[in-house]
Amino acid sequence: MTTAPATVGVIGGGRMGAGIAQSFATASSTVTVVESSPQAAAAALDRIATGLKRAAERDQLTERTDDVLARVTLVHTVEELTGHADLVVEAVPEDAALKARIIAAAEKSVSETTVIASNTSSLSVTELASSLRRPERFVGMHFFNPVPASSLVEIVLAPETDADTKRKALEWTHSLGKQDVVVRDSPGFASSRLGVTLGLEAIRMVEEGVAEPEAIDDAMRLGYKHPMGPLRLTDLVGLDVRLAIAEHLHATLGDRFAPPQLLREKVARGELGRKTGQGFHTWQ
Repeated sequence: MTTAPATVGVIGGGRMGAGIAQSFATASSTVTVVESSPQAAAAALDRIATGLKRAAERDQLTERTDDVLARVTLVHTVEELTGHADLVVEAVPEDAALKARIIAAAEKSVSETTVIASNTSSLSVTELASSLRRPERFVGMHFFNPVPASSLVEIVLAPETDADTKRKALEWTHSLGKQDVVVRDSPGFASSRLGVTLGLEAIRMVEEGVAEPEAIDDAMRLGYKHPMGPLRLTDLVGLDVRLAIAEHLHATLGDRFAPPQLLREKVARGELGRKTGQGFHTWQ
């Protein structure tokens, strides 16, 4: 039986960070979430509380929601992650410079034995590790949205990630009741590279008038048994997130990942998917 880390820091309390915090708190970890302002911290705590309430309604909790929530603390700076933490997970937006600054600051605040992980979905784990004094304790732990319900964590190994860090990342993944896939660090890893490929082609089909979004999604859902179509998944992930990943892959892997103009236009209009109510589908 695997054991969850006793203490976890999560930097960033957005949809992904809140989901990561909820999952570890549910697995009995004591969790500290870093958010930059009182308003952002309150919003993060509300996301976690709402997620726990939904889990309880589905009989997925073995404790009272208040007891799980009591294991979560909000702070406003990375420097407040002082002392021992088994694991710190960075879950800020997909900006390489921002992530590098965050994990470097975290390394200065935590103990020498703390594993530092990034939830990046596409950025180079090797390049992020280069900002650390001890890159061997750094690993990619790519969680999927919505984190509490998803069964997968993609473990991304940089060349300097040591065997003990890998072992701990796998053990902690299993302690959450999730499965792992282990990949070598490369642009887009396995999941984002394949998922974005399908999503971009679906967007091009809409752009070219091949079919309506619902029909394209139904073709993959009914014909290939995907749990949801590529356009609905793009809405769930966020069109802005998909665009950022596509731009990174375009820069590193070439023109086959060039973002369609329709994707750029929708992001410019603020049609980002479920979080704004409109993407390729309309969300209530």
